[in-house]
Amino acid sequence: MKQEVLQRFLSYVTIDTQSNPYSETLPSTQKQNDLADLLYKELVEMGASNVRKSKNCYVYAEIPATSTGKYTLGFIAHMDTAPDAPGDLKIPTVIEKYDGKDIELSKETVLTTKEFPNLLEHVGKTVVCADGRCLLGGDDKAGVAIIMTLAQHLLNHPEIPHGKITISFTPDEEVGRGVEGFEVEAFNTDGAYTIDGGGIGELEYENFNAAGVKIVVNGKSIHPGYAKDLMINALSVAVELDNLLPCFERPQHTEGYQGFFHLTHLDGNVEKANVEYIIRDHDKQKFEDRKVLMQQAVDSLNQKYGQGTVELYMKDSYFNMKEIILQHFHLVENAKKAFLSQGITPQINPIRGGTDGATLSFKGLPCPNLSGCYYNAHGRYEYAVVDDMANMVKVCIELAKLYNI
Repeated sequence: MKQEVLQRFLSYVTIDTQSNPYSETLPSTQKQNDLADLLYKELVEMGASNVRKSKNCYVYAEIPATSTGKYTLGFIAHMDTAPDAPGDLKIPTVIEKYDGKDIELSKETVLTTKEFPNLLEHVGKTVVCADGRCLLGGDDKAGVAIIMTLAQHLLNHPEIPHGKITISFTPDEEVGRGVEGFEVEAFNTDGAYTIDGGGIGELEYENFNAAGVKIVVNGKSIHPGYAKDLMINALSVAVELDNLLPCFERPQHTEGYQGFFHLTHLDGNVEKANVEYIIRDHDKQKFEDRKVLMQQAVDSLNQKYGQGTVELYMKDSYFNMKEIILQHFHLVENAKKAFLSQGITPQINPIRGGTDGATLSFKGLPCPNLSGCYYNAHGRYEYAVVDDMANMVKVCIELAKLYNI
């Protein structure tokens, strides 16, 4: 099983599937179809049922039930990689029986145990890295490889009792559009898991409530030599806006369940400035309070400089799936049992971000998140642990058995 998941993973990470946040198409990049087409072909060849690929690059398949269990369980992973670093990996670095030393990916890029002490947890295991130039793509091709290995194993072993298993691979998760074209009704599944977490044992069913903010500051450009009482410097107003928000409620000062305001973009000139924020909080009321505070900051600046100086556009992005998962808490309890059955201690932490599972949960498909067994995602220092990926296949097999109900 370890060798199979490794070979699948190495095959998938050498396909460039980087998504594009500025594209308006779905998928955002056509190259994501390259992996989707391969997965479609492999699923057909292994004998999966109802294999199909949608026009928007979503791959669906089923593993037929081997018993009378009526509960349909799903497994989901995304095919795209983040736009934060190059995604065109050609030759992954495979380290058999990692020895606990620093890993030189290139002369400029070294995975050091001092900077990344969690490396020492994987001594003796097989570790896969990139080449020091681009990301690995373990997020979430590790999840893809785990699910594909699971599908092959269940099809090869019909003696394992389980109900119908559904699987799906999605595009554009990294740019926040991963379930935009997901066919929830056609997927026809009672509950599912995304395999898109970090280290082995991760079990997540809480995530941020999230909103995106776009602000336009309309200034008044006057020759600086004659600007007294006339100029409104849009850039200065943008900075003033940022200073009206709590300075210690920014990402660099928060952890755990603490929310934040995050300034993600600022450009412009004296005449006009464009500002973007993201607002995050696990607590729904605190989340709403943060949006009110942003509105109050804008209102105070318009009162000071004149109505229309600051234009606010604020839109909710996703919500904390906890309120949905609590109604289907067996998904969490059974995930705990499945981990423990393999000698793995469940690590339950809130996601300080979002997940496709959150949006799917509010669309009617409760969907916690489980380990993908990768680390340092979205950058050149990313790596994945193959032994843990193989154990995750076993965890998923156990889940299939637990849902034989």
